[in-house]
Amino acid sequence: MSFNHAVVWLDHAEALVLSFNSEAVESEKLKSHQKHSRHDKTGDSGAERQYFSDIAAALQDTLEILVAGPGEEKLIFSKHMKQYFPAIAAKIVAVETADHPTEPQLLAHARKYFQKTDIFR
Repeated sequence: MSFNHAVVWLDHAEALVLSFNSEAVESEKLKSHQKHSRHDKTGDSGAERQYFSDIAAALQDTLEILVAGPGEEKLIFSKHMKQYFPAIAAKIVAVETADHPTEPQLLAHARKYFQKTDIFR
């Protein structure tokens, strides 16, 4: 199924990708391949590259992407997308700070965000 919007919440350990349209939602949880919580802030470690590649694959068919997370990982992810996945990076419409929302909270926030932005297009 094709989805217009997606929100990805990520930190150094896991990512939650919610792809959605007005009728359906698809949820995918991805785990980092990192062995510990300290990570390379460039996104260039082998494990982090694989983690980001897995997230990019989950976002491939989405038209617009909202990226969220509590720390620096969301910024490192966005930079990595620009460097290695420019087609995905072009779909990122915003990067926001978000602690650890539940899946329904994250979806509600993303729907509200995209409803606001869609009005102005």
